Amino acid sequence: MKSHNKIYLPLCAVALAMGMTACSSTAGKDGQKTISVTPRVPTLLPDSTGSIDMNLTISVPPHYFSSRSRLIIVPQLHDSAGVLEEFAPVALDAPIYSKKLNRLEKLYGFQDSLASSRQTVKSTGKAFTIPYQARVTLPEGPQTGRRVYGVVTTDGCGECSAIDTVLLAAIDDPVDMLKRKYDLKWMEPEFAIKPKIREGRGTARIQFVINRYDIRPQLGNNRAELDTMLARLRPVVNDSLAELTSVKIYGLASADGSLSFNTPLARNRANAAKKWLCDQLHLTAAQRQVFTTGSRPEGWEPVVQAMRVAGDKDSVKVRAILDKYAGQNDDVAEKYIRRLDCWPTIRAKYLQKDRKVDYVYTYRVKNFTTDEELLRMYETRPDAFSEIELLRVATLKNTPQEKQEVYRTTLHYFPQSVPAANNLAILLLREQKADEAERVLKEAEAYTPEALNTLAAAYAYQNKYEEAAKLLSRIERDEDIEGRYNLGLIKACQHQYEEAYQLLTPYQDVATAIVALCLNRNGEAEAIMNGSAAKDLSPLACYVRAQVAARQGKADQMFNALTGALEDSWFRQRALENYDFTPYHEDERWAEVKKQ
Repeated sequence: MKSHNKIYLPLCAVALAMGMTACSSTAGKDGQKTISVTPRVPTLLPDSTGSIDMNLTISVPPHYFSSRSRLIIVPQLHDSAGVLEEFAPVALDAPIYSKKLNRLEKLYGFQDSLASSRQTVKSTGKAFTIPYQARVTLPEGPQTGRRVYGVVTTDGCGECSAIDTVLLAAIDDPVDMLKRKYDLKWMEPEFAIKPKIREGRGTARIQFVINRYDIRPQLGNNRAELDTMLARLRPVVNDSLAELTSVKIYGLASADGSLSFNTPLARNRANAAKKWLCDQLHLTAAQRQVFTTGSRPEGWEPVVQAMRVAGDKDSVKVRAILDKYAGQNDDVAEKYIRRLDCWPTIRAKYLQKDRKVDYVYTYRVKNFTTDEELLRMYETRPDAFSEIELLRVATLKNTPQEKQEVYRTTLHYFPQSVPAANNLAILLLREQKADEAERVLKEAEAYTPEALNTLAAAYAYQNKYEEAAKLLSRIERDEDIEGRYNLGLIKACQHQYEEAYQLLTPYQDVATAIVALCLNRNGEAEAIMNGSAAKDLSPLACYVRAQVAARQGKADQMFNALTGALEDSWFRQRALENYDFTPYHEDERWAEVKKQ
């Protein structure tokens, strides 16, 4: 163990100044060789604030230290790497030491750094006890395997030296085990073959010669607008897996001019766009049959909007006319708009010189019906898959990595796929990538009860217990079983064990037994593991059985249960660090536990 000099080294100078020359400890004269604590090395659990209460009674044997010295006990928190933190010390002053220290303080103004912690002992020749009470906030990090040691030193021999090290308490926290028990709902929708109908739409702004409807690609920006239409439709027409089922083209009638004139003109322009597209795509007569055309008035709304965007105050006047004659055709409103002083500006600046052609197209994509076809086509054409087909492919993949890839592909094409987001998040949690799991669920806006449970687990794995509890409390009110169970786990992770036990008791599973152990209800934990959880032979269940048996002094049962737990190296390491197993370290069977 590391010697830690933070507190007691300065006291050596005090001893020298006082001229104390007594010898070091005479511990062991009456048979008791070291100090001890009651209760005997308790296992402490952090509370909801991450703190522990150390309520101990320290027993000091007779003649443990000289009547001319001070006994200092410094509680230190250790893990496998060494000292993490020091707690409030205890300074026990023997009678002669106390008198000389008081004289030094009165005559020379000496300030004792341990003045607030010191007690005067009537006699060192007899055994005595002292209470030790401290509330300690633990540093962050895994708690299992941490120990509180009392480093015992004497001051009064002209030097300070550690004469003893006493284990005061062990710290355990089952949170990491409980995190392995979150009930996460894997989502696998039933695979059903349904028509895959997809839709696309767009708008082309095409310029026409006034009162004409023939397509002139060289006019204005027509070439780019027309090419955009072709770029959207050509891949569908040329795709061997797709069948174009409908294309609807609408010419929009201009706001200015009579409706009776503009409507057929707009329809003719739509027909011209249809013919141009069909010719460019080299469609057969049968393919051309899916094209339909029509017209609809564009109205004055785009004009008003353009005026508002430009900050034109006259937009208020146009708005008023449109509101007054709402429900009538554009000819009525136009009559009064033309009478406005701003009409020349409206005509020159805001009336569109080009004309809109809206188009909507639908197409059917080939269904993939067998697992062999699904796997084969996925390698080259994932874009042709429906969401349900992609989810089916994920079930056919063997490794978690392969499944992740499919779920990511699914979210690429179907960003709101809740099953893909939920299942991908579960796989990420298994890899301890909780932050990414959280991000995946939020980006997909996956807020079904199943996905919310997974999101709560992602919070919990990041120690965001308040967020997780708030989320699960909402689900629990809706009588969601998984939500209620997971809420119990979250409460346990918050070290609210009584509330957690109430929530988990109906389930009588391994998690319930773990919380029972936290409450020192060892008999109840044993009943659960031998009863409703008896068929659970997972490493976690075996570990819990071993811990229950260890607390009850049942060595054979403990070692038998540990055999199943040691299949997982994580539990092997935990067993090595858990103080409940310390009494069995001298048993020859413990050598099997220590094997790496």
